[in-house]
Amino acid sequence: MPINYYLFLSLALFSIGMVGVLTRRNAIIIFMCIELMLNAVNLLLVAFSKMHHLKNLATSATAGADGQLFVFFIMVVAAAEVSVGLAIIVMMYRNIHSVDIQFLNRLKH
Repeated sequence: MPINYYLFLSLALFSIGMVGVLTRRNAIIIFMCIELMLNAVNLLLVAFSKMHHLKNLATSATAGADGQLFVFFIMVVAAAEVSVGLAIIVMMYRNIHSVDIQFLNRLKH
């Protein structure tokens, strides 16, 4: 399968995530859109890793593992981000009974 298909799919997923982050006010939906953007990057890293592996198949036995290793670290960071972010959202909901991020602007004063 050509790399162009992966590029277009990843671009579409990242664009949907970016629009969701910029337009939504619900904190849970914003976290879901951030995860969507991270998964779009993961898809590109694996696709480029596979393309690099096919190009250098004869020269190295471990070619192509670099992208998958980066994806593993991104998934670990994303899991930590979700656990901390959801804990913050739960505490925010317990205190102000809303997950609207516009309400947090009033908490400055």
